[in-house]
Amino acid sequence: MKKKILFWIDGDTTSFSIPYYLKEKLDFEAYAIIDTPNKPKKFYKEQNFINFNKFWFYHDFFDFSNLKPDIDYLRNFEKKFKINLWELAVNERTFHRFNHFYKFSNEEILKILETECKKFEEIINEIQPDFYISLDPNFHHDELLLKLLQNYGTNTMIINQPNFKKTIISKITRYMDECNLESISDSKRSFSELQEELKKYDIFKHGIKQRKFFKTSKIDLLKSAFYYLFKYDNSNLKTHYTYFGRTKFKVLFYNLKSQFLKSKRQKFIDNNLEKNFNQNENFIYFPLSVDEERNILLSSPLYTNQIEVIRSIAKSTPPGYTIYVKENPSQSIRYWRSIEEYQNIQNIPNVKLLHPSVSNEKLNKNCSLLISISGSAGFEAAFYGKSSIIFADLGYEILSSVTKINSFSELSSTIRNSIEKENNPSDLDKYMKLLDREGVDFDIAQIQMNYQKLFFNSGWIADLEIPHEKMKLFLNENKSLFTELIEKLYGKINSKMTS
Repeated sequence: MKKKILFWIDGDTTSFSIPYYLKEKLDFEAYAIIDTPNKPKKFYKEQNFINFNKFWFYHDFFDFSNLKPDIDYLRNFEKKFKINLWELAVNERTFHRFNHFYKFSNEEILKILETECKKFEEIINEIQPDFYISLDPNFHHDELLLKLLQNYGTNTMIINQPNFKKTIISKITRYMDECNLESISDSKRSFSELQEELKKYDIFKHGIKQRKFFKTSKIDLLKSAFYYLFKYDNSNLKTHYTYFGRTKFKVLFYNLKSQFLKSKRQKFIDNNLEKNFNQNENFIYFPLSVDEERNILLSSPLYTNQIEVIRSIAKSTPPGYTIYVKENPSQSIRYWRSIEEYQNIQNIPNVKLLHPSVSNEKLNKNCSLLISISGSAGFEAAFYGKSSIIFADLGYEILSSVTKINSFSELSSTIRNSIEKENNPSDLDKYMKLLDREGVDFDIAQIQMNYQKLFFNSGWIADLEIPHEKMKLFLNENKSLFTELIEKLYGKINSKMTS
């Protein structure tokens, strides 16, 4: 009997490519929930690359003519599945302070949640999928579906990149399914030898590559602006709650304002953030995370206010240590932070705010401790023998150098213990070997840049039709980039089917 696989397709060709290539190796019933603007819907309805047994368009679920939410249903849903709905909703970027176009009422948010919960339950009960395959969830709704499927006992396979080195396929995002260091032999590599492994994949240069690509092409900007102003029908305003309030005037004004603010903020950063630091000073290193990303909103839902986290660290730091906070270079994609936010950080006693160009390697080498809300910063610190404190559930927390805390009340004692801790490279060496075994070479960022360039004017506009001939070209040209991933996915599915 064929296995049933449910896919989450978020309107990009990366998530669409996975079932296409998997079909070449495995015979299965394919189902999909597709989250896309209106214009690409035509492609998904007419395409013959994948023969879906059934698919649903996420935004077709909603009817906003009746905004009265069923509170009893939502309460029972939370109780039954142990899912905190408001935690997801408050951290949803569409409902969050990052939405500059529309303010959702509580009733609208609850109605959206109710509709999602009911529809997801209906789909799961209808098809009873054996497997669920998705890229890392970035929004509340795909995170909600993942949590719900896990409650139902579905085999979830999330394609995610928890570290600098490899992409993994795992039941829980950021965690390898097999993560027992005791079963791995130690290669006796030193920290300096492990650092060479780290340098093979230069995260800083990789980030520069993405920043230089995303929304930087002036030709694509002019093409997109002309299309948007004179040809775009803006139909999503009525059908997609994620587009509510996005009139052409508001969008144009916001983009012009954002470019102006980005330039103004860049000048402030260059003139006011410190470009050098005292390497002989005892300091705690806190790298800022990019706002409006999964690392903050979904991975660490109770610690989304980074300024308050820094303030709590400052209150918990022992005498004789300074806190160095470094801006994330990738924050430029979000037009940097407001000048007021930078000033608020600078005004915290015993805190120095560093320029984004300051070397991560030098900071890691010379810090006494690294504290990070989420992301791979704590993992990188381990290569330099440095302890780290994190606030999110991350797979590398099994390293002896890493401590995950659950509340600010733990900070003071954990900081003191972590500073005094002496680390050895043994478990990092083992973890790297495990990552080599469990992970695959799959450059999600490169593939996303490829499809953005081919289909969506380098990221400037997302609601464009997807021509069949372009999709065929993409699938042919990028097949080699998916080879390892599909082999690993096929192996994991086979092992579940035979176990």
